Amino acid sequence: MGDAGVRSAALEARGWGWRYATRRAWAARETSFRIEAGERVLLLGASGSGKSTLLQGLAGVLGGADEGEQEGALLVDGRPASDARGRVGLVLQDPDSQTILARVGDDVAFGCENLGVPRDEIWRRVRAALDAVGLDVPLDRSTAALSGGQKQRLALAGVVAMQPGAVLLDEPTANLDPEGVIDVRDAVARALDATGATLVVIEHRIDAWLPLVDRVIVLAPGGGVVADGDPRTVLTERGPELAAAGVWVPGIRPLLPLRPVASPGDTLLSADSLVVGRAAASPAAGPLDLDVRAGEVLGVVGPNGAGKSTLGLTLAGLLPAQGGAVSAADGLTAGASLAGRSRRRRRSDPAAWTSTALLTRIGTVLQEPEHQILRSTVRDELEVGPRALGVPAGEIAGRVDELLERLRLASLAAANPYTLSGGEKRRLTVAAMLAARPRIVVLDEPTYGQDARTWAELVAIIAALRDGVDDRGPLGVVTITHDEGVLDALAARRFSLAAPAGVTA
Repeated sequence: MGDAGVRSAALEARGWGWRYATRRAWAARETSFRIEAGERVLLLGASGSGKSTLLQGLAGVLGGADEGEQEGALLVDGRPASDARGRVGLVLQDPDSQTILARVGDDVAFGCENLGVPRDEIWRRVRAALDAVGLDVPLDRSTAALSGGQKQRLALAGVVAMQPGAVLLDEPTANLDPEGVIDVRDAVARALDATGATLVVIEHRIDAWLPLVDRVIVLAPGGGVVADGDPRTVLTERGPELAAAGVWVPGIRPLLPLRPVASPGDTLLSADSLVVGRAAASPAAGPLDLDVRAGEVLGVVGPNGAGKSTLGLTLAGLLPAQGGAVSAADGLTAGASLAGRSRRRRRSDPAAWTSTALLTRIGTVLQEPEHQILRSTVRDELEVGPRALGVPAGEIAGRVDELLERLRLASLAAANPYTLSGGEKRRLTVAAMLAARPRIVVLDEPTYGQDARTWAELVAIIAALRDGVDDRGPLGVVTITHDEGVLDALAARRFSLAAPAGVTA
């Protein structure tokens, strides 16, 4: 039974569609269903089928006519979703984007304050919400000090404290380690048991969520609902069909292992007694010794908070080492120009190179795509690197057209990158990195947000880079991931980091 102050919400789509103001194609269209109060629904669909757009519409945050065009209706308890303020709570993929204030208690209280909840009631709700999601930290704990799993539970607590009738989750475990996935799933279960709220959750990897849901709705990329019913029945009877369309179906592998065509080649980059960190005197990991070799994938693995992304940024020359050294091979160092402030550093240290020197030598895809989007159209974004390198216009066009086709972005060439789905943004940042044709690539969670088909395509592209697809020969690949399937498919050599003392999911 739910909290006495919470009444579960019914959600309904009646021929609903949405087209962003800068797009010709509809993000979602002809979508119809009804979710009864208290139901727990897993929302599936291929990348670009409009799942995230639908959740934003149900939460009433898509904006007005200046943001896009709507057809049909989305209803919460029979009222337009845009008018149902406070009845629906939304948790996004990236918990950092929902962390507003510096202290845990204040951040959880923020939504309640916007709803005008009395002060005494706010703090009762804050404590109850933190208990419900299992986040046992002091109210004055810095939000910046939380691990990825803790931040995701913090975002969920902020929603639970508002006591919505429905909780909407957009890939809430996309960037978490396996233990963190289960922790957040269990936190959601506790919160639902405490409140009785309706649940709609988007996840590509669905195994962990099947015990929690009682219904599956599958959206089609072209619009509409292609399957709706009991999870086991839908995934068993329609499994092969759904998998062929890009839906992740338990037990169906999207790709066989892609073994290297040759043994690893020369070492391109090495780390010796390397200590990494983002803040002075606050090391995240180290000392570490590793090599990045041509024709091999180095898979950096470990729990949230172990320093994997920080290590990736340091290997890529985007963060200076706090101790030890990163050294590029002579062939990679040759011709690299040094940044003005780095004249005293070793020439072989990528952190000393100019941004232009890095472009052609070490390409990086960050964990959050929005952090490296620079232009207002997809095509312009892919042209940034080649233009900075002075590549002739005709060659730029050829590179960009090839990448648009390879990464299924051709139909989106004129679209604003910020209107793309999470999976499409990820493919865009991979394509933009490849446009500069580096010799080493550092990929931070390259496959998160992908459907089964685009996951297989991205893995195949990474395998081709590893093996050599042009006159550059085999590349060195560093992949930071929680996705063991990626590492298995690429026959990666694993490099494991341990969580520092005191860090939990």
